[in-house]
Amino acid sequence: MTKLYLAIPCYNEEEVLRDSAGKLLNKYNSLMETGKISADSKIVFIDDGSKDRTWEIIKELHEKNPVYQGIKLTRNRGHQNALLCGLMTLKDKADAVISIDADLQDDINAFDEMLEKYEDGCDVVYGVRSKRETDTFFKRFTAEAFYKILNKMGAKVIFNHADFRLMSKRALEAFSQYKETNIFLRGMVPLVGYKSDIVTYERFERLAGESKYPLKKMLALAWEGITSLSIQPIRMITWLGGIIFVISFIMIIYSLISWIAGTAVSGWASTLCSIWALGGLQLLAIGIIGEYIGKIYLETKRRPRFIVEEFLED
Repeated sequence: MTKLYLAIPCYNEEEVLRDSAGKLLNKYNSLMETGKISADSKIVFIDDGSKDRTWEIIKELHEKNPVYQGIKLTRNRGHQNALLCGLMTLKDKADAVISIDADLQDDINAFDEMLEKYEDGCDVVYGVRSKRETDTFFKRFTAEAFYKILNKMGAKVIFNHADFRLMSKRALEAFSQYKETNIFLRGMVPLVGYKSDIVTYERFERLAGESKYPLKKMLALAWEGITSLSIQPIRMITWLGGIIFVISFIMIIYSLISWIAGTAVSGWASTLCSIWALGGLQLLAIGIIGEYIGKIYLETKRRPRFIVEEFLED
């Protein structure tokens, strides 16, 4: 039987944690009764430097039932680093690890099909939303644009997949070789290769609390994914520079012809527009290049991506 661990990042989740823990325990008991997972499977919460009582609740759950385990980070490192901490800490303990958010908006009943595909030989099984009817029009539009832009810019991701996935021990071992500081798991996991498949599900509305990924964070995550996995923005600058060079060369020829023909009219509007356009383009180009240089700077420092303060095990 499969020894299954859950990796659940938590940040200020005291409002939903007990309810989620109960639902997960019921699901685990069902999976154990049907022989799909072993009795030593665990549910592991990763506290990402929460400011509320999240860690205290995790400790209470662990004391009541050892199926619950907890990892406490020394400070808030962000969702992606907290999830990475869980995956890397558990890779030597489990046959497979499923990552899921603490609010359980992702359907835990998809565990069954994920495990079936794992037993069929898949090392990675992606949870993919079948539809977005519970989202507002704005949320649905921005989310779909998020995936399309990422793929267009070279950061290949699974459409409508977030961080709900199953990874085998072999896939996790391979993934541990990716040492970069700037991480975007949705785009990095497909780089591992190995046999993969998808499981579709309907996402639920959040039980309580606030979404940890509002529009501002989604935009920041998209930019992180693009600049971490692709050099397409720099290539776009190159192409744009080439186009502007061609246009400027044509304008020089046009100006010379106009001067020779005696039809040239002096004016400040075209000059002013050109200065502003070229100045803005240069600042944009410098900014994008600066983003990449900043990432190189952070990578060369080799700072730890997370530090574990406490690990509640058996």
